[in-house]
Amino acid sequence: MILAFDAHYQDTGSRLVAAIFQDWTDAEASTLKTWTFGLAADYAPGQFYLRELPLIMAALADFDLAEVKAIVVDGYVYLNDQGRLGLGGHLYNELDGKIPVIGIAKSYFRDTNAEAVLRGESKKPLYVTSLGMPQAEAAAHLRSMAGPYRMPDILAAVDRGTKG
Repeated sequence: MILAFDAHYQDTGSRLVAAIFQDWTDAEASTLKTWTFGLAADYAPGQFYLRELPLIMAALADFDLAEVKAIVVDGYVYLNDQGRLGLGGHLYNELDGKIPVIGIAKSYFRDTNAEAVLRGESKKPLYVTSLGMPQAEAAAHLRSMAGPYRMPDILAAVDRGTKG
């Protein structure tokens, strides 16, 4: 199983959504699962992981991690080419490096060597970073995901789910 997570934050609480799917080429998730939490930690530039990582770790308690082949997060695995960790890197470490983590970001973050991936007819790339899986392989998986647009259909569904 592959999991893709995204979260949304409001003044009243936080919502985390996961798409559960079996293969990178699946047309849609087999399940979309939603968790609601209280207020998240305040946003701190460069420390986004403090806000979202606790939500993902709480949600992962609902899964048999031995069955998880990879986890996709909305954001970066690392924030520069010197190895400064982003959300995905902190998640990878929390999981003792046992599950590959792929970060897919919509905007470029300076100093990363993220791989830019164009999908559909978009002129704007998505940016891929990964740990536990070669970055070129992670980018190939993103390219193979279903959907004609910049954002794969499964990841778009997760994003929509966070908005309630």
